[in-house]
Amino acid sequence: MARLHPRLLEALNLLPKDKPVHLLTRHSVRELAKNGFADYRLPLTPEGVEMARDWGAKLNRPVEAFYSSPVGRCVNTAKAMAEGAVKAGLMAETPEDIEVDTTLVEPGCYVVDINEIGPTFFKLGAFRFLNQHLQEPFEGMLSPAEGRAKLAAYLQEREPSPGHLNVHVTHDTILAVLVAELHGRRQITEEDWPWMMEGLWVWFSSGRMHWIWRGDHGHCAL
Repeated sequence: MARLHPRLLEALNLLPKDKPVHLLTRHSVRELAKNGFADYRLPLTPEGVEMARDWGAKLNRPVEAFYSSPVGRCVNTAKAMAEGAVKAGLMAETPEDIEVDTTLVEPGCYVVDINEIGPTFFKLGAFRFLNQHLQEPFEGMLSPAEGRAKLAAYLQEREPSPGHLNVHVTHDTILAVLVAELHGRRQITEEDWPWMMEGLWVWFSSGRMHWIWRGDHGHCAL
Protein backbone atom coordinates (compact mmCIF):
# COMPACT_ATOMS: atom_id res chain seq x y z
CA MET A 1 0.00 0.00 0.00
CA ALA A 2 1.50 3.33 -1.07
CA ARG A 3 1.88 6.04 1.54
CA LEU A 4 3.15 9.56 1.87
CA HIS A 5 6.67 10.18 3.11
CA PRO A 6 6.41 10.19 6.93
CA ARG A 7 7.92 13.68 7.21
CA LEU A 8 5.75 15.33 4.58
CA LEU A 9 2.68 15.95 6.72
CA GLU A 10 4.61 17.39 9.68
CA ALA A 11 6.04 20.13 7.44
CA LEU A 12 2.61 21.77 7.37
CA ASN A 13 3.23 22.92 10.94
CA LEU A 14 6.58 24.48 9.97
CA LEU A 15 5.28 26.76 7.22
CA PRO A 16 4.91 30.50 7.84
CA LYS A 17 1.23 31.33 8.17
CA ASP A 18 1.59 34.83 6.68
CA LYS A 19 3.69 34.07 3.56
CA PRO A 20 2.74 32.92 0.05
CA VAL A 21 3.90 29.28 -0.11
CA HIS A 22 4.52 26.84 -2.96
CA LEU A 23 4.50 23.05 -2.93
CA LEU A 24 6.67 21.59 -5.70
CA THR A 25 5.64 17.94 -5.67
CA ARG A 26 6.26 14.70 -7.49
CA HIS A 27 3.22 13.12 -9.11
CA SER A 28 1.33 10.29 -7.42
CA VAL A 29 1.68 6.52 -7.87
CA ARG A 30 1.83 5.46 -11.53
CA GLU A 31 1.92 2.16 -13.32
CA LEU A 32 5.32 0.45 -13.26
CA ALA A 33 7.73 0.99 -16.13
CA LYS A 34 8.54 -2.22 -18.01
CA ASN A 35 11.91 -1.17 -19.45
CA GLY A 36 13.36 0.98 -16.68
CA PHE A 37 12.17 4.27 -18.19
CA ALA A 38 9.00 5.96 -17.03
CA ASP A 39 7.30 6.52 -20.37
CA TYR A 40 5.23 9.70 -20.48
CA ARG A 41 2.19 7.56 -21.29
CA LEU A 42 2.26 5.66 -17.98
CA PRO A 43 -0.92 6.67 -16.12
CA LEU A 44 -1.69 6.92 -12.42
CA THR A 45 -3.05 3.82 -10.75
CA PRO A 46 -6.45 4.02 -9.02
CA GLU A 47 -4.51 3.96 -5.76
CA GLY A 48 -2.44 6.90 -7.00
CA VAL A 49 -5.54 8.95 -7.76
CA GLU A 50 -6.96 8.28 -4.30
CA MET A 51 -3.64 9.07 -2.64
CA ALA A 52 -3.45 12.44 -4.43
CA ARG A 53 -7.06 13.25 -3.54
CA ASP A 54 -6.45 12.41 0.11
CA TRP A 55 -3.27 14.52 0.28
CA GLY A 56 -5.04 17.46 -1.34
CA ALA A 57 -7.57 17.41 1.49
CA LYS A 58 -4.81 17.61 4.12
CA LEU A 59 -2.97 20.70 2.84
CA ASN A 60 -4.37 22.74 5.71
CA ARG A 61 -4.27 26.18 4.09
CA PRO A 62 -6.22 27.88 1.27
CA VAL A 63 -5.10 26.74 -2.18
CA GLU A 64 -5.20 29.27 -5.02
CA ALA A 65 -3.98 27.32 -8.03
CA PHE A 66 -2.56 24.07 -9.37
CA TYR A 67 0.11 23.91 -12.06
CA SER A 68 1.51 20.84 -13.74
CA SER A 69 3.97 19.29 -16.11
CA PRO A 70 2.07 18.51 -19.33
CA VAL A 71 2.59 14.77 -18.75
CA GLY A 72 -0.75 13.08 -18.09
CA ARG A 73 0.06 11.54 -14.72
CA CYS A 74 1.11 14.95 -13.41
CA VAL A 75 -2.03 16.67 -14.71
CA ASN A 76 -4.20 13.95 -13.18
CA THR A 77 -2.34 14.22 -9.88
CA ALA A 78 -3.11 17.96 -9.83
CA LYS A 79 -6.78 17.30 -10.65
CA ALA A 80 -7.13 14.74 -7.88
CA MET A 81 -5.38 16.99 -5.36
CA ALA A 82 -7.72 19.82 -6.36
CA GLU A 83 -10.73 17.58 -5.81
CA GLY A 84 -9.48 16.78 -2.32
CA ALA A 85 -8.79 20.44 -1.57
CA VAL A 86 -12.33 21.41 -2.65
CA LYS A 87 -13.87 18.65 -0.54
CA ALA A 88 -11.91 19.90 2.50
CA GLY A 89 -12.98 23.50 1.90
CA LEU A 90 -9.47 24.66 0.99
CA MET A 91 -10.47 25.69 -2.54
CA ALA A 92 -13.73 27.12 -3.85
CA GLU A 93 -14.09 24.84 -6.86
CA THR A 94 -12.15 22.32 -8.88
CA PRO A 95 -10.47 24.08 -11.83
CA GLU A 96 -11.84 23.08 -15.21
CA ASP A 97 -8.34 22.95 -16.65
CA ILE A 98 -5.00 22.56 -14.93
CA GLU A 99 -2.46 25.07 -16.25
CA VAL A 100 0.54 23.21 -17.65
CA ASP A 101 4.07 24.51 -18.03
CA THR A 102 7.06 22.86 -19.70
CA THR A 103 9.33 24.17 -16.92
CA LEU A 104 7.95 21.31 -14.83
CA VAL A 105 8.52 18.48 -17.32
CA GLU A 106 11.53 16.20 -16.86
CA PRO A 107 14.29 17.13 -17.19
CA GLY A 108 12.83 20.28 -18.77
CA CYS A 109 13.88 23.19 -16.59
CA TYR A 110 17.52 22.16 -16.89
CA VAL A 111 17.57 21.46 -20.63
CA VAL A 112 18.87 23.97 -23.15
CA ASP A 113 19.13 21.64 -26.15
CA ILE A 114 17.09 18.41 -25.93
CA ASN A 115 18.56 17.11 -29.19
CA GLU A 116 22.04 17.36 -27.75
CA ILE A 117 21.29 15.89 -24.33
CA GLY A 118 18.40 13.48 -24.99
CA PRO A 119 20.47 10.49 -26.21
CA THR A 120 22.77 10.75 -23.19
CA PHE A 121 19.80 10.76 -20.81
CA PHE A 122 18.39 7.58 -22.32
CA LYS A 123 21.81 5.93 -22.51
CA LEU A 124 22.72 6.51 -18.86
CA GLY A 125 19.28 6.34 -17.24
CA ALA A 126 17.96 8.99 -14.87
CA PHE A 127 19.99 8.09 -11.78
CA ARG A 128 23.43 7.98 -13.43
CA PHE A 129 22.60 10.96 -15.61
CA LEU A 130 21.68 13.19 -12.67
CA ASN A 131 24.72 12.20 -10.64
CA GLN A 132 27.04 13.00 -13.53
CA HIS A 133 25.25 16.29 -14.11
CA LEU A 134 25.63 17.27 -10.44
CA GLN A 135 29.37 16.62 -10.61
CA GLU A 136 30.05 18.19 -14.00
CA PRO A 137 27.14 19.82 -15.85
CA PHE A 138 26.51 18.47 -19.35
CA GLU A 139 26.75 20.62 -22.45
CA GLY A 140 23.22 21.44 -23.55
CA MET A 141 21.93 21.81 -19.97
CA LEU A 142 21.80 24.48 -17.31
CA SER A 143 23.98 23.85 -14.28
CA PRO A 144 22.15 22.78 -11.09
CA ALA A 145 22.52 26.33 -9.72
CA GLU A 146 21.16 27.85 -12.93
CA GLY A 147 18.27 25.38 -12.89
CA ARG A 148 17.45 26.32 -9.32
CA ALA A 149 17.45 30.01 -10.27
CA LYS A 150 15.10 29.26 -13.18
CA LEU A 151 12.71 27.35 -10.93
CA ALA A 152 12.81 30.11 -8.32
CA ALA A 153 11.89 32.69 -10.98
CA TYR A 154 9.09 30.42 -12.24
CA LEU A 155 7.64 30.18 -8.71
CA GLN A 156 7.99 33.90 -8.00
CA GLU A 157 6.00 34.67 -11.13
CA ARG A 158 3.14 32.57 -9.70
CA GLU A 159 2.97 33.77 -6.12
CA PRO A 160 -0.33 33.14 -4.30
CA SER A 161 -1.73 35.56 -1.75
CA PRO A 162 -0.12 35.73 1.71
CA GLY A 163 -1.12 32.70 3.75
CA HIS A 164 -2.20 30.80 0.63
CA LEU A 165 -0.65 27.92 -1.30
CA ASN A 166 0.05 27.11 -4.95
CA VAL A 167 0.82 23.52 -5.97
CA HIS A 168 3.14 22.56 -8.85
CA VAL A 169 3.21 18.90 -9.94
CA THR A 170 6.49 17.78 -11.46
CA HIS A 171 8.81 14.75 -11.69
CA ASP A 172 11.37 13.00 -9.51
CA THR A 173 14.30 14.02 -11.71
CA ILE A 174 13.67 17.74 -11.25
CA LEU A 175 13.10 17.44 -7.51
CA ALA A 176 16.16 15.24 -7.00
CA VAL A 177 18.58 17.72 -8.61
CA LEU A 178 16.94 20.75 -7.00
CA VAL A 179 17.06 19.28 -3.48
CA ALA A 180 20.66 18.10 -3.94
CA GLU A 181 21.72 21.57 -5.11
CA LEU A 182 19.94 23.27 -2.22
CA HIS A 183 21.81 21.02 0.22
CA GLY A 184 25.14 21.62 -1.55
CA ARG A 185 25.49 17.95 -2.50
CA ARG A 186 27.08 16.68 -5.69
CA GLN A 187 25.77 13.14 -5.44
CA ILE A 188 22.37 11.50 -5.04
CA THR A 189 21.82 8.15 -3.34
CA GLU A 190 18.75 5.96 -3.53
CA GLU A 191 17.71 7.25 -0.11
CA ASP A 192 17.61 10.79 -1.53
CA TRP A 193 15.23 9.88 -4.33
CA PRO A 194 11.82 11.56 -3.95
CA TRP A 195 8.92 9.33 -3.00
CA MET A 196 5.70 9.39 -4.99
CA MET A 197 3.82 12.57 -3.96
CA GLU A 198 6.78 13.87 -1.96
CA GLY A 199 7.29 17.60 -2.24
CA LEU A 200 9.48 20.59 -1.48
CA TRP A 201 7.86 23.54 0.30
CA VAL A 202 9.13 26.94 -0.86
CA TRP A 203 8.57 30.58 0.06
CA PHE A 204 10.43 33.83 -0.53
CA SER A 205 11.35 36.48 2.00
CA SER A 206 13.98 39.25 2.32
CA GLY A 207 15.77 38.28 -0.89
CA ARG A 208 16.01 34.62 0.06
CA MET A 209 14.44 31.39 -1.07
CA HIS A 210 13.31 29.38 1.95
CA TRP A 211 12.55 25.68 1.70
CA ILE A 212 11.54 22.65 3.75
CA TRP A 213 12.43 19.12 2.69
CA ARG A 214 11.78 16.10 4.91
CA GLY A 215 11.31 18.40 7.88
CA ASP A 216 14.57 20.30 7.40
CA HIS A 217 14.40 24.06 6.86
CA GLY A 218 17.03 25.84 4.80
CA HIS A 219 17.43 29.02 2.76
CA CYS A 220 19.65 30.48 0.09
CA ALA A 221 20.16 33.85 -1.56
CA LEU A 222 18.23 34.54 -4.75
